[in-house]
Amino acid sequence: MQVTAPFVVAFVPGVTPGKWERIWRERMPRSPLELRALPPDGALASVHASEAHMAFVRDVTADDALHVIPLYRERAVVVAPKDHPVAAFDELTLADLASETLLPGQGTGTVELVAAGVGLALMPMSVARAHSRRDVVARPVSDAPDTGIGLAWLRTADDPRVDTFIGIVRGRTPNSSR
Repeated sequence: MQVTAPFVVAFVPGVTPGKWERIWRERMPRSPLELRALPPDGALASVHASEAHMAFVRDVTADDALHVIPLYRERAVVVAPKDHPVAAFDELTLADLASETLLPGQGTGTVELVAAGVGLALMPMSVARAHSRRDVVARPVSDAPDTGIGLAWLRTADDPRVDTFIGIVRGRTPNSSR
């Protein structure tokens, strides 16, 4: 019996590939799928280094080496301590935040600094959810740039499982054709 190497899909923080993983396992029981949570720069780098077959990436466009299918856009939010005046609003603008200290970064460490009252942070809504804590709140920022999630892979990829995974992500049924 031949063992198939896993089909590796990397993903950036905030992306939840569980639905696609479940469908893959139903349709491809003999082809293991390995999901790798990586930092934003790591997911794309893993594709370029051929360590991952595909990656869910944020704000990446196609180029001569890379295919990218845009999947969806997500709103930006501001993350603030729970007792900060921002918590009283349903939505804010960048002008509302002009006098605030905005911290760089979108990781757990940044959210810890926000909770400690060092400043506020702008990040995609899904990233804020992934790092949510009881001592911080996230509020939409209506005029902040949104971010795009896409599925990326090398143009030179010749693994037929790439097309299978694309079909799953695009919602094709097992019997549909392209």
